[in-house]
Amino acid sequence: MAARIEDSIGGGETEIDDERGSMWDLDQSLDQPMDEEAGRLRNMYREKKFSAILLLQLSFQSLGVVYGDLGTSPLYVFYNTFPHGIKDQEDIIGALSLIIYSLTLIPLLKYVFVVCKANDNGQGGTFALYSLLCRHSKVNTIPNQHRTDEELTTYSRSTFHEHSFAAKTKRWLEKGPTRRNSLLILVLVGTCMVIGDGILTPAISVLSAAGGLRVNLPHINNGVVVVVAVVILVSLFSVQHYGTDRVGWLFAPIVFLWFLFIASIGMYNIWKHDPSVLKAFSPVYIYRYFKRGGQDRWTSLGGIMLSITGIEALFADLSHFPVSAVQIAFTVIVFPCLLLAYSGQAAYLRVYPHHVEDAFYQSIPKSVYWPMFVIATFAAIVASQATISATFSLIKQALAHGCFPRVKVVHTSRKFLGQIYVPDINWILMILCIAVTAGFKNQSQIGNAYGTAVVIVMLVTTLLMMLIMILVWRCHWLLVFLFTVLSLVVECTYFSAVLFKVNQGGWVPLVIAAAFLVIMYVWHYGTLKRYEFEMHSKVSMAWILGLGPSLGLVRVPGIGLVYTELASGVPHIFSHFITNLPAIHNVVVFVCVKNLPVYTVPEEERFLVKRIGPKNFHMFRCVARYGYRDLHKKDDDFEKRLFESLFLFVRLESMMEGCSDSDDYSVCGSQQQQPNESRNLSTFGTFDSVESVRAPTKRTSHTVTGSSQMSGEVDEMEFINRCRDAGVVHIMGNTVIRARTEARFYKRIAIDYVYAFLRKICRENSAIFNVPQESLLNVGQIFYV
Repeated sequence: MAARIEDSIGGGETEIDDERGSMWDLDQSLDQPMDEEAGRLRNMYREKKFSAILLLQLSFQSLGVVYGDLGTSPLYVFYNTFPHGIKDQEDIIGALSLIIYSLTLIPLLKYVFVVCKANDNGQGGTFALYSLLCRHSKVNTIPNQHRTDEELTTYSRSTFHEHSFAAKTKRWLEKGPTRRNSLLILVLVGTCMVIGDGILTPAISVLSAAGGLRVNLPHINNGVVVVVAVVILVSLFSVQHYGTDRVGWLFAPIVFLWFLFIASIGMYNIWKHDPSVLKAFSPVYIYRYFKRGGQDRWTSLGGIMLSITGIEALFADLSHFPVSAVQIAFTVIVFPCLLLAYSGQAAYLRVYPHHVEDAFYQSIPKSVYWPMFVIATFAAIVASQATISATFSLIKQALAHGCFPRVKVVHTSRKFLGQIYVPDINWILMILCIAVTAGFKNQSQIGNAYGTAVVIVMLVTTLLMMLIMILVWRCHWLLVFLFTVLSLVVECTYFSAVLFKVNQGGWVPLVIAAAFLVIMYVWHYGTLKRYEFEMHSKVSMAWILGLGPSLGLVRVPGIGLVYTELASGVPHIFSHFITNLPAIHNVVVFVCVKNLPVYTVPEEERFLVKRIGPKNFHMFRCVARYGYRDLHKKDDDFEKRLFESLFLFVRLESMMEGCSDSDDYSVCGSQQQQPNESRNLSTFGTFDSVESVRAPTKRTSHTVTGSSQMSGEVDEMEFINRCRDAGVVHIMGNTVIRARTEARFYKRIAIDYVYAFLRKICRENSAIFNVPQESLLNVGQIFYV
């Protein structure tokens, strides 16, 4: 109560000061001469001008991070469109028309101007969309959220009218676990396909760039090109642990030069060879292209679709820049440069159709060939880096949602939070990337595989965007219907084309995605079952109260931090521990570390603390909350910050008791607080719930003197400090999950073999929180599902 009153008074004083300040400014403004008013207008104009310059600067920088993959597509599109050669000159115009309208409909209209706006506070990717849906509907498969989580400053959500279309959709989505699991599987499929892109993009980009050696050096065979590509790939993955912070400033100039060169060469080829290719801007030539018939023209859509590859990395890497900067970069630089590049290649192929295998390098004038080759190689490396970084970000997000085994995540930049490095995933990507490059040895089969992965990601994004438009944006159902139908018509057309190429390399991303999908879903299933076991077997408060202040045990000096999955209740691990070892520390803190569907949790709102049982039990609960972008960095002192929050709670609790004018307690002893008091406690890092228990105390009056309040606070603070000096022990559960004997065979394989293997090779929680081994105590448990 005191803290609340003090805060409200402080807030009132601030508000009064602000009002006085505004009144003072008003009086002063009446006395100001006109030249001062003009000066203020000039300052406002300068600020707007500075903001515009900053936006243009960010737009330029976004070229290197966001558009590297999309920009290098001209290296391989025409060869993958006509792998068996060009049979009709008019097919070049039809293919170019398809490329123009594919770039217009998918990257420009759908992604840059619609999907990018569906970011989660600047975060992109399939899991960012899933987090938005989890906040606006109860579709999270692990129900570990507390009502205080919604009070976070980063926890934004909207409410629906009961009879609105959004509310009906929300109720339909929440009805039954099958729909929630289906949504999760859809998100996992999209994520696995992006991981496949992280393997295929470096392979096809670097191999295509290195393939330019054969144009000016005809005696070099394909094997040498593959060796050069593999050497570049090994070098690229080997330097990932340094991060992109040191060399990231080079990415934007490299990609800008790349766009400038391909646009200039495109204009040169249009002027020199065939300006009539510009008629491809008419969609009539698309109709004529398919009217000529033949399966080859339909399957060529798989190659044409490679012109829009990189849009998934565009959305996943969105967190580095504002949406407006990404939009300006695409509309002003990327889009026109790509149109000129493809039109120039088409004009060249109209004269030299037999050069389709190396159309990009053959169309380069001899005088600038080697500078262009160097820039193309660096641009391919930048494009590969963009997809690798996007893969790392998605793995981190999946890890936070409990959908990926615990792996080491390294923060590589002090300036940018989103720049991370995942060592295990990096080496897996490198091995698979080299296997794809050396195994296929040509762009055509890798291009078929690449197209399959990209079109499935687009389909997943469309389905998720449909729900975002309904639940988050609350668009009219007719607008949602039009967006979904138009997107699905285009994307399903491409999907039908890539199905013909499954046996020509398109099976690769399907196999890779299937392997990652099994790993991610089995891990999530095991995590969910472990949480359900802890929920069903948690200890009742009546049992704790019946043990008395000593808990029926020997209370030894020190503090025991008991880690649990539960954000409420006493976990089963505690009863299991004291049953086998009848001693416990003087102070017990149940620590729950949970991830929320938000991109970050501010440091000042990280910890929630409350007391469990009567005061003389010295038992507390601390919930540490993280967003999917937050990292457990090595230099973070988790234990120190936990105790700071605990001491703050003790002080605030003492202040609340000292100023309370009510001594009403419920039957079980929980203090009845007013809603505003509970809300205020949450602001200061505490929270209340139905499990908050206090022992009824007898008092002679309804108030407590300040001296007794301070002495109680100091006594408990000193007691906790003495216990902390005596030693802190981290008690963690080592739970082993086994399938029941009567379980189905696929469940036994998933739990007893796949999940058990993943548990064995993944990182322990103690390593994630940097718990010293000498202070660690593992408690083993086995339960059957």
